[in-house]
Amino acid sequence: MIVYSLACDKRHNFEGWFASSAAYDEQAATGKLVCPVCDSRKVDKAPMAPSVSGTKKTVLKAEQLKQMRQFMTGMRKYVQENADYVGKEFAEEARKIHYGESEERHIYGEASLAEAKDLVEEGIDIAALPPDLDEEAN
Repeated sequence: MIVYSLACDKRHNFEGWFASSAAYDEQAATGKLVCPVCDSRKVDKAPMAPSVSGTKKTVLKAEQLKQMRQFMTGMRKYVQENADYVGKEFAEEARKIHYGESEERHIYGEASLAEAKDLVEEGIDIAALPPDLDEEAN
């Protein structure tokens, strides 16, 4: 997994998480990158400092928390608008797609931790969807 700092043409900054640099390149080339704040598709990498590990604990500032929330909300919205919801049949449908038994498409749904581990062990690429923070507040 690789994380890039991204910015849209309206200067909204956010992070993008990608399976690889090639995955970023493919999404950028096909216009699949979307700003979670304004839905702009004019998104590029933003300058970023290298991550250096240390012994100090980092305290997230309010602005960083806001940006993380915006990113997670945007990511969830993008998946919901561009993938098929398959509910509790996620693990079964992911396998069917992986093994060519079902048409290739983006899906999302529900899986137990054990099901998710089994999918990863089979070499099936999956990722957890961020929670709906607005729904949890209600």
